[in-house]
Amino acid sequence: MEYRFLGASGLKVPVLSFGTATFGGGTEFFKVWGSTQVAEATRMVDLCLEAGLNLFDTANVYSKGLSEEILGEAIKGKRNNLLLSTKATFPMSKVENDYGSSRFHLTRALEDSLQRLQTDYVDIYHMHGFDGNTPVEETLRTLDDFIRSGKVRYIACSNFSGWHLMKSLSVSERYGWAKYIGHQAYYSLANREFEWELMPLGIDQGVGTLVWSPLAGGKLGGKIRRGQPAPADSRIGQGGSMGPQVTDEMLYDIVDVLEALAQERGKTVAQVALNWLLQRPTISTLVIGARTEEQLIQNLGATDWSLTAEEVKRLDAVSTVEAVYPYWHQRGYKQLNAALTF
Repeated sequence: MEYRFLGASGLKVPVLSFGTATFGGGTEFFKVWGSTQVAEATRMVDLCLEAGLNLFDTANVYSKGLSEEILGEAIKGKRNNLLLSTKATFPMSKVENDYGSSRFHLTRALEDSLQRLQTDYVDIYHMHGFDGNTPVEETLRTLDDFIRSGKVRYIACSNFSGWHLMKSLSVSERYGWAKYIGHQAYYSLANREFEWELMPLGIDQGVGTLVWSPLAGGKLGGKIRRGQPAPADSRIGQGGSMGPQVTDEMLYDIVDVLEALAQERGKTVAQVALNWLLQRPTISTLVIGARTEEQLIQNLGATDWSLTAEEVKRLDAVSTVEAVYPYWHQRGYKQLNAALTF
């Protein structure tokens, strides 16, 4: 398993990390994603560690804390051999102040997560989304205090806009507080908007990318092909896929190329789609999920080989979409943006 630095930090993470949103199935929404319980979760954790994957990602909102609880049980006796990443911000209940990035909420949210995970610290603590109601200074000072207390090692964000992240980095620099070293973001061959602003920002500011839903919610997992819709029992078939919809024609065009490359290389469609992401700038790790051990083993096969430059170009060409303003205008003057080679 290849390891990469997470952004400009000294922390090395595996290029594949394991997302545990499939653990628990404790709510109607997450039941569609999966309902892995402790025994199977433990086997999956062991499979990951054997393959060199030692970063496990969860969030307090996944099945209202059940994912964290199951992960905590699955890693018993192994805590020193792995990295834990969890998140807060989204509502955990309808109670006021039980959401957001205020000092009040985050202090309680972190303590609850530590208890569920049965640990006294997390390695990476994410703001799951941007809180436009709480001053950025309040959030970042709180997170800096968490680091100073030893309960958090590094901080990261998720689903931020470019200005959300840049403002946060600027405030941290102004006061000498800990900075976000990573951004967990939605990115895949089917949805490349991340490249328009967030990727250039990551390059410029040294922010590593932790990709969530790298297979576009299962659309690039190999079950969907031209003339072959998603199976009724799949996450997509049950309406559990997130993110903007790509047209059927474009999706089929992308999958056609993925399938051709998979056959040429002796890989699966999913492995090729994941490997393409590993060639992109700023990418530190891909957060892969799995409803079964078979899916997990297959996804682990996306590493230890690389698509050629020509193969990457074939996938680039079939998945490119017209950028919105001002990005299409900026890309008309590539001599002003020499660093953007993709």
